[in-house]
Amino acid sequence: MTAKDVADSDVAHLLHPYTNLVRHRETGPLVIERGAGVRVFDKDGRDYIEGLAGLWCTALGWGEERLVAVAAEQMRKLPFYHLFGSKAHEPAVRLGEQLAAVAPVEDARVFFANSGSEANDTAIKLIWYVNNALGRPAKKKIIARDRAYHGVTVATASLTGLPANQRSFDLPIGGVLRAGCPHYWRYGRPGETEEEFATRLAEDLERQVLAEGPDTVAAFFAEPVMGAGGVIVPPVTYFDKIQAVLRKYDILLVADEVITGFGRTGAMFGCETFGIRPDMMTVAKGLSSGYLPISALLIKGSLFEVVASEAGRIGVFGHGFTYGGHPVSAAVALETLAIYRERDILGHVRRVAPVFQAGLRALQQHPLVGEARGIGLIGALELVTDKDARTPFDPALGVGARLMAKAQERGVILRAMGDSIAFAPPLIISESEIAEMLARFRLALDDGLAELAAAGAFGARS
Repeated sequence: MTAKDVADSDVAHLLHPYTNLVRHRETGPLVIERGAGVRVFDKDGRDYIEGLAGLWCTALGWGEERLVAVAAEQMRKLPFYHLFGSKAHEPAVRLGEQLAAVAPVEDARVFFANSGSEANDTAIKLIWYVNNALGRPAKKKIIARDRAYHGVTVATASLTGLPANQRSFDLPIGGVLRAGCPHYWRYGRPGETEEEFATRLAEDLERQVLAEGPDTVAAFFAEPVMGAGGVIVPPVTYFDKIQAVLRKYDILLVADEVITGFGRTGAMFGCETFGIRPDMMTVAKGLSSGYLPISALLIKGSLFEVVASEAGRIGVFGHGFTYGGHPVSAAVALETLAIYRERDILGHVRRVAPVFQAGLRALQQHPLVGEARGIGLIGALELVTDKDARTPFDPALGVGARLMAKAQERGVILRAMGDSIAFAPPLIISESEIAEMLARFRLALDDGLAELAAAGAFGARS
């Protein structure tokens, strides 16, 4: 099929996620043909630096032949089997063993699913299950934060703190509480230090728990770095203070490592970067470098014992997914973990991250950029109409989406979350590729500035 044939068929037949469906009818898709390293290529052969590693996931980049070979070998040996009814297969068992060994979850047990949404949804169900088993039927409420992203199932979209994930979907469901977003630059008060901001958020959380009743609040969900909400890096001491409140009132902490897991922050897990000691942890994306769908929920051994006891009382643990722990996905994930170790991907991230972070912060001098933020190989630029006042653009202007389109024209694929532009390139990216990616985006910023100024949407800046 020609590129036009594919595009026409796409518009005629597909329903695209996270897409302006009306505009898509007019513009059609960007049709990607192949990938190599940190780049993908369209049907016309034009290259794009994939600045978001696909969807935060293709950590090893495109064209990793070891993963292809392992998938093919496993397809020939055992292309499908399940874990229902006491069945097992070696890839899932070995993967569970390796995850339990490296995860910062005490005596971890591993449950496999297919996506971060499914893993987080399972965490919600287990939280309710455990509290029922412990005779605490009122302890069911779950706290998630403004601008959080935890998935798109009915339950996880309710935890997600982004309006577009809830509007017209009749969400959120009941029992979800909302805590403040830990974005110091945007929500810190004048004269307030980062530590004081963190203290205020922890005090707000404690007041919220007391107002609801500690015997009704079951869990707190948190991404170590908030991803789809704008790449929000927590302020100094934030997680120490939040965890103190949770421990005080016997509230479980679920760490959503779907984006931050497997090296993104410079440690194997974001929990290690920020001193988080979770009761449950979810992983996906980088677990297989995005090559095949797989996710996992890890729970503390003490919680597993409660689940096991309740399942024994009922007669079965009535939860699971057909493809959870799929042998091909598990085999690819095992090989992905092996590559991370053998090539010292964490060491590489630590070496190149300073170059990436310095390059982002250099872009903060651009007239459109109010803040550059990030850690490791994840970051964002927040666009503003007034730097000193930190004034956001009118949402009706769609400035973030405009800049994303300009970046694509310049040969770099990124993601706009409102007026924050996210970067999370493959972990294998080199220093020269980082420089090229940021140079391409600087041209896109200049293009966007010129367009906004011509439209009268941005005043003259020196």
